[in-house]
Amino acid sequence: MKTKLLFVCGCVCLLSFTFASPAAAADTKIEQDLRDLDAKWSAAAGAKDIDKTVSYYSEDAVVMPPNAPSAKTRETIWSAWKEMLTSPGAAISWKATKVEVAKAGDLAYVSGTYEEAMTDASGKSVKDHGKYVEVWKKQADGTWKVVADIWNSDLPAVPSEKK
Repeated sequence: MKTKLLFVCGCVCLLSFTFASPAAAADTKIEQDLRDLDAKWSAAAGAKDIDKTVSYYSEDAVVMPPNAPSAKTRETIWSAWKEMLTSPGAAISWKATKVEVAKAGDLAYVSGTYEEAMTDASGKSVKDHGKYVEVWKKQADGTWKVVADIWNSDLPAVPSEKK
């Protein structure tokens, strides 16, 4: 009797792996797809290709850069990226460290770290690094687009001058 019970339990366990594997494989594929998209997006920004950089956002995206108002239209998002990518000495890159996909497979978030460089008004090179979170949503055509994007520095805030 114990042998039959162990055999049945073993079969049930094996069947549960069989049914769980396709879902786990799909999540793994989505995670890798999003890591690849995020890396391509970083490369586009690193190449200072504003149009390509902005193309990763959905039509209803919101971008929340540090120390600036939210950008909620295609025009304000484009302007924000133009300002970042065309400033003197501008260089930016980022790398995903975590990808989480919703069980429904239509929403995910990607978080990671970024590095940025620029030249300030006095001509001094300024380097920054920090973290980011992007919310990706699967679109009706099956593509993934960013619907929310926020990042901030790991460096201490610089006190503003008193007037």
